[in-house]
Amino acid sequence: MLRSFIIFSLFLHSCVAAPQTPTAAAAVPAKKWLTLNGQEPGVVARGGFSGLFPESSASANAFAISTSSPGLTMLCNLQMTKDGVGICLPDIRLDNSTTISTLFPKAQKTYKVNGQDLKGWFALDYSADTIFSNVSLVQNIFSRPSIFDGQMPISAVEDVLGTKPPKFCAAEYLKSLRFRGITFISSPEIAFLKSIGMDAGMSKTKLIFEFKDPEAIEPTTNKKYSELLLDLAAIKAFASGVLVPKDYIWPLDSANYLKPASTFVSDAHKAGLEVYASGFSNDLRTSFNYSYDPSAEYLQFVDNGQFSVDGFITDFPPTASQAISCLSHQQGNLPKANHALVITHNGASGDYPGCTDLAYQKAVDDGADVIDCSVQMSKDGIAFCHDSADLTASTTAMTTFMARATSVPEIQPTNGIFSFDLTWAEIQSLKPQILSPFLAKGGFQRNPSNKNAGKFMTLADFLEFSKEKAVTGVLINIEANTTFQKYTFQDNFTDDGLFCLQNAAYLASKKGLGIVDTVQSAITKSTLDKQLTQKVLIQSDDSSVLSSFAAVPPYTRVLTIDKEIGDAPKPSIDEIKKHAEAVNLKRSSLVTTSKNFATGKTNVVEEMHKGNVSVYVSVLRNEYLSIAFDYFSDPTVEIATFIAGNSVDGVVTEFPVTATRYLRSPCSDLNKEQPYAILPVEAGALLSVAAKEAQPPASAPNPPLDARDVIDPPLPPIANIVSANASGEAPGHSGTIATTADLGLSWLAVLVLGLLFAAG
Repeated sequence: MLRSFIIFSLFLHSCVAAPQTPTAAAAVPAKKWLTLNGQEPGVVARGGFSGLFPESSASANAFAISTSSPGLTMLCNLQMTKDGVGICLPDIRLDNSTTISTLFPKAQKTYKVNGQDLKGWFALDYSADTIFSNVSLVQNIFSRPSIFDGQMPISAVEDVLGTKPPKFCAAEYLKSLRFRGITFISSPEIAFLKSIGMDAGMSKTKLIFEFKDPEAIEPTTNKKYSELLLDLAAIKAFASGVLVPKDYIWPLDSANYLKPASTFVSDAHKAGLEVYASGFSNDLRTSFNYSYDPSAEYLQFVDNGQFSVDGFITDFPPTASQAISCLSHQQGNLPKANHALVITHNGASGDYPGCTDLAYQKAVDDGADVIDCSVQMSKDGIAFCHDSADLTASTTAMTTFMARATSVPEIQPTNGIFSFDLTWAEIQSLKPQILSPFLAKGGFQRNPSNKNAGKFMTLADFLEFSKEKAVTGVLINIEANTTFQKYTFQDNFTDDGLFCLQNAAYLASKKGLGIVDTVQSAITKSTLDKQLTQKVLIQSDDSSVLSSFAAVPPYTRVLTIDKEIGDAPKPSIDEIKKHAEAVNLKRSSLVTTSKNFATGKTNVVEEMHKGNVSVYVSVLRNEYLSIAFDYFSDPTVEIATFIAGNSVDGVVTEFPVTATRYLRSPCSDLNKEQPYAILPVEAGALLSVAAKEAQPPASAPNPPLDARDVIDPPLPPIANIVSANASGEAPGHSGTIATTADLGLSWLAVLVLGLLFAAG
């Protein structure tokens, strides 16, 4: 019984073609594609927008159409009910994608399917009336929103057709529809495709043969799918295209990096077959080569200079749409379509250990406008670039200098190995260590093959590098206050503020190190203060630090506001303008979130702009765990929301290539008439689709910025402290808590942290 049912378990597609105006069509020059017919690759939405909504629900279908490029194809995995009605569900079993198990808890059955026992609730055991009247859909991937579960009915094939696309794709049931509007039918079974070949051909419906796992058996020929790969000409006899898992085309090695591409696409094209690749999703881990940017993966398949697939099967159709229509064929150093600056956070620290020569070089190669250096001080007074005064997480200091660990509450609440307790020679002996902020939370490593690559740079070398590479500008970060507050080590990585920060006041009063004077001297020696071609941004969370640079007009001073704010009253802006020309704000000060949904937009940017204060937003990361559902688990959409939707003047990111790729795209210019654009998200729109009772409770609004929060006391004078002895041990200081005794459980926590980052 199930053998014949499996024959009908095929893909049903509907193609949505939006009209183009002559002006829009002419606005974008035609691109040359290496597809079989030279046309733009197609986008196939698996179950509509199944990355957000339950698969093939009405909302999934409607949202896919409204957010994707013209020519979208919608895919329905066709299942059959007991009375022969076609429904769209991801599997022959209902339990993982519907509420069936709670309605009929004792109705589980076991069938033998292709030689294997499958247990569950099967569609063919229920009439269409029972399913449509009682059963509703749920999200079948647990990392996706569950807020829509139990609210949306199962879609019949006719329901998907009811979206009124001009074309549709899907045999006795299919023949009963007479293939009307059906564009594609795909199946992994040769006999089935051959059985409908004549009828499909008369209706101009394309047949697509689906390859399963290479070791799986195709039931008609009883051969492995890997064997069928060897005779693509035979497949051309009954199909016009093939559908394959993406690893058939770009295989991965055991370390999750790309291997050389196979010849599958070129072989299929030589045989006259179109190639559709499946398995694309924004919220599943894939090759490290893509740096957690889903657009980069799509581009690897269509814009590699060797070949292009003819289409994608994806759970996130807008991302595939923008990769094809907006981000492909960006040859050379294209001009940006928006004035917003791309500012790095420790260089390209998503790809290499932060603040290393390799991270800065990657940032330059990626087109960053401004590269940053968070200045730290060594024991012997050398200024260098590093995210934190504590070296435990981002270097191998724990393996070498564990005995030098100290407790310095003025800097952070946990013990650490601090840069100001080590000489520059000792720091140079350490290896950098890439920070993977979502390693503990989700197991997301960053570029493990280069986790210890690169060398740290002194501030002087960083400035010289910036001049040599002719970057648009440099940002020198001098922190006077810690952002630890109530956050733990791991929590602070997922927070938008900067990590463990150096305390300028502590260095001056307790260590005799004048970080402000050192930075001023280094910039003067570099002559960057005597030219206007490269921007110099001085950033700090301390107004007194910024006031120290007021005498140099070319500098742009940036005030970091680490707290979440929901409003910027005029008195607070007037106070900011006494010390800074720009602010660096947390993402949540611009767009508020709750349970990973964007809930509202503040007016902070508009208020700052009215006061002639520029706004930068930080920190943007590519890992989908840091991105609200509203942004489609897509860092490009988040960037578009802050730049096009909030009009920020710059984005601070650990993956500058993602931001520059967006800004160089014509789709980032919303004033330009074109067939597709990368639109900013309207906060709260996605949440409003869910039933009111399913929505998370409203959060308290962020407090307004108080003018008193902007004002800081003057920095203390630099203490006259005797230099460290030759052994490298720090001298004792009156009133300073710095001891290696009684580290106890807190040092154990640091040890565990270091091991976690060593693994990343």
